[in-house]
Amino acid sequence: MIITGHLNIKAISANLKATTKQKVLEELTELLIDANEIKEQDRDEIIKVLSARESIGSTGIGYGVAIPHGKSQAIETVMLAIGYSKEGINFDSIDGKPVNLFFLLLTSPEHGQLHLKLLARLSRFLKDRFFRESLLKAKTEEDIYKAIENREKKDKSQ
Repeated sequence: MIITGHLNIKAISANLKATTKQKVLEELTELLIDANEIKEQDRDEIIKVLSARESIGSTGIGYGVAIPHGKSQAIETVMLAIGYSKEGINFDSIDGKPVNLFFLLLTSPEHGQLHLKLLARLSRFLKDRFFRESLLKAKTEEDIYKAIENREKKDKSQ
């Protein structure tokens, strides 16, 4: 399961403008629209799916990281959007701390297994303090993409 295989560099923001949980979901969805990964007409449905998932429980996993995710018929396979907020955003994270790194994961209902595999891989990578630090030091979208690429290469070599 290669994360970068499901990540369009145009769906990465090294400088999120959002200041609330809802606005983060909206901004990450806009990244996918701008990257031509989802259609503008599916925007509201995607945000509704993500908001419904957050109402069950926060996807803020701690360590300044959140992985909002959901399944929608508007999605053909699996896709990611990534956002970084320098200030951090209250996301009702399990550790109560603000979130700086957001990994939005969307899949079609038919790709549930792929969704779980990618979610597990992301979670495992994000538990690595050195990986998180490399993402937090990233200044550009390219830096974020490269940090993920490097972590995947490291994973292959182990």
